[in-house]
Amino acid sequence: MKIAVNTRLLIKNRLEGIGWFTYENLKRICRAHPEHEFYFIFDRPYHQDFIFSDNITPIVLFPPSRHPLLWYWFFQISMKKYLNKLKPDVFVSPESYLPLGLKIPRVITMHDIAYEHYPETVPVMVRWYYKYFFPRFAQNATRIMTVSEYSKQDIMKYYHVSPAKIDVVYNGYNLNFTSIEEAQKIKIRAAFSNGAPYFVFLGGLYPRKNIGKLMEAFERFKSTTGSNYKLLLVGKHVFGTDELLQMAHVSSYKEDIIFTGRIDNFETLNNLIASAEAMTYVSVFEGFGIPCLEAMQCGIPVITSNTSSLPEVCGDAAIYVNPLEVESIAQGMLRLYQNPELRISLTEAANMQLKKFSWEHTAAAFWNSILTTINT
Repeated sequence: MKIAVNTRLLIKNRLEGIGWFTYENLKRICRAHPEHEFYFIFDRPYHQDFIFSDNITPIVLFPPSRHPLLWYWFFQISMKKYLNKLKPDVFVSPESYLPLGLKIPRVITMHDIAYEHYPETVPVMVRWYYKYFFPRFAQNATRIMTVSEYSKQDIMKYYHVSPAKIDVVYNGYNLNFTSIEEAQKIKIRAAFSNGAPYFVFLGGLYPRKNIGKLMEAFERFKSTTGSNYKLLLVGKHVFGTDELLQMAHVSSYKEDIIFTGRIDNFETLNNLIASAEAMTYVSVFEGFGIPCLEAMQCGIPVITSNTSSLPEVCGDAAIYVNPLEVESIAQGMLRLYQNPELRISLTEAANMQLKKFSWEHTAAAFWNSILTTINT
């Protein structure tokens, strides 16, 4: 069988949420099925680390697609022309994008449609592209994968897609994350927080990640407790980050709010998370929320939102807050600060919750969705 795959998000040292989803699934699937041919379609020179096995043929198409106009060119012109020539048995896209009008079976992965709920958090040109094309991608795909039951219901509601056409393929998480000894925690705190305990956030600093209200809640927590806690914001600067930097600059606790930027060294990232008092992941909307599972794997409690897919992912292993209310977030921090026993119970619950998710389970479900697509 000949399988063509959109792999444009496999970029060395720049993997993010969907990129990791692509990496973890394709690595397992290609190696598990040497009897099939996989054609990886990149939009720029690829790194050999992403050619996981001998049954992969890498293809580079023009242009590099990092702008809505270039997205259109890459998918609707370059990729469509290539696929019509290749004539694969199925086309697989680990993201929402799809060349329209293909005559072959095609499956896409719509991780979430956050822009439908919070369009103001997306740049205008990107918003226009999403609004115009995503409903068409959903209708045109033979099948759709998504990463939570919440996102499945969202896609059904907004794009009028039959539930029979959508497969829920939960994300996994990196099992290499781990808890660390107290001596290591002391070194990390000395390096990043001047020796103080801290809350941590991990992810791109997008508006829907709710960093502004998180900082306000942290200020309220600080003024209530008088503690020496700090807030570490770990992630790359993106659209809207300048406003957050300005907000932190005028804060009464500006010395306690630390932007680390993106951390690519895995050991450093692991130790930074494992040394935190809690993961504070209070996004207003998530299709899944992998950082919550990574925090659990590191042995720290999770404070997260009671909205979208996050209760589905975290189960009984998190403190839930209303992400739209600063006081609710602050109270979540305060509960953990005042109740050491709560930390222990959350850690025990996390050990059970983590058993529900793995990349092996995800890859198996991903592969089944591909086979169903071909046989539809």
